[in-house]
Amino acid sequence: MNVSVGDVVLPGDSCQEIATIGEKSKVILGPGLRKEVNGIFITKAGTLRKRAPNTFWVDNYQKRYIPSRGENVIGIVTQKAGDIFRVDVGGSCSASLSYLSFEGATKKNRPKVVIGDVVYAKMLVASKDMEPEIVCVDSHGKKGRLGVLEDGFVFKCSLNLIRKILNPECPLLNSLKNEWPFELAAGMNGRIWIKANTMRETIALGNAILASEYHSNDEIKSMCSNIASILAGHIS
Repeated sequence: MNVSVGDVVLPGDSCQEIATIGEKSKVILGPGLRKEVNGIFITKAGTLRKRAPNTFWVDNYQKRYIPSRGENVIGIVTQKAGDIFRVDVGGSCSASLSYLSFEGATKKNRPKVVIGDVVYAKMLVASKDMEPEIVCVDSHGKKGRLGVLEDGFVFKCSLNLIRKILNPECPLLNSLKNEWPFELAAGMNGRIWIKANTMRETIALGNAILASEYHSNDEIKSMCSNIASILAGHIS
């Protein structure tokens, strides 16, 4: 069946709309879409979405992470094997992280990474036929926000919630940062790292993020205001 943006789609459906756009300009296919010789096909159930100019993906409720190249993920170092760290990113197998994949790392200047550390990294290699590989630097060799995440609190959520809070139209993060300071890193593998001034604020932020999954934008704003009032009353 041929489908369009906004439709509920099923695996096996085709989208002529994307194929037509792809003939004239560059198209980016996100999760749930696959290009074949005879067109663009849906690979999982959900709602077909589009972000300008030409980025398409299937939005659905999913907890299992399938590695995708270029995505930022939050992983936990589980093992060190020679010059390679094994990192749990929530996929079917661990990802590899070289000690040279950090800014300024050399054989003499090795990064301080130990088993149990939480790292914010970018997926460099993601293929069904190869082991995932992640790096803690961008294309210019700079770490930016990538690297080891110190202190803070990590919790899991659905992949749909990650996409929702990172959407510029979602008021959650702006509403929260207007109430109190915090640091946050969101991994496309369904993990969020958050760090606030106190443990009480950290837990409140985490609960607000998890509760926002099924809330409308107006409900999210109201919820953030209520949480801020409760915390302010407790502090005073």
